[in-house]
Amino acid sequence: MGARYSPDALAEFLKRHKIATREQLEEVLGDPARCTFFRKLGQLEYLSSYSHRGMYYTLKSVARFSSAGLWECKSVWFSRFGNLLDTAEAFVQRAEAGYSAAELMDIVHVKTKHALGQLCRDGRLQREKIGPSYVYLSLDDDVARRQRKVREAHGRQSFAALIVKNPKLAEEEAKAAILLFCSILDEKQRRLYAGLESLKLGHGGDVHIASLLGMDPHTVARGRQELMGGELDSEGLRTEGGGRLPQEKKLRKS
Repeated sequence: MGARYSPDALAEFLKRHKIATREQLEEVLGDPARCTFFRKLGQLEYLSSYSHRGMYYTLKSVARFSSAGLWECKSVWFSRFGNLLDTAEAFVQRAEAGYSAAELMDIVHVKTKHALGQLCRDGRLQREKIGPSYVYLSLDDDVARRQRKVREAHGRQSFAALIVKNPKLAEEEAKAAILLFCSILDEKQRRLYAGLESLKLGHGGDVHIASLLGMDPHTVARGRQELMGGELDSEGLRTEGGGRLPQEKKLRKS
């Protein structure tokens, strides 16, 4: 019975396959009762995924975390901070200017709105509307004050100064010129342009540019990711038959 329910079998399986579901691990153990399964798993240094509703498991020794503390394997995400609630809290606490739900989703690759809301209800984070977005801040008032200050300073940055070389041009005039320029672009060109401007702004750029151009922050993020990944396709940027029309050569009358 002891060999049948040996946690060593779980460890060996996870080292070989890197990640596994509970059903797969239960089969390795010989289909034990639920309490037996978690008792044996608890003897190992394991992690459950924060994506896919926590249905995947791995060993801490197997995970290869990025500098941000995240690890992706077969499109499943793990965090050195633990589940999604703990991960979202850790990221917000360490953020220079807090995070909106859209910004944090870009980083952790899963929807975070419900998790952030739960953290606020549990008294682990606080939420405040700053500019066009709701921003999640540290529960510590001193940390939150610094985060708010950075966020507000970022919001006051002149968008015109970032994209228009003429410093005498008024901000509202610059915005009007930008909107006019965007109106002549097709959908893909607008997305890439918005992504470029978001890259210039850095942290929080997706939300800021989306607010200015009347776009979804996820669309801006997609354009930014396409630029960073070099996912550019020149096809379709110029319609067939575009350019100057061919000129017929006139024959001189004899």
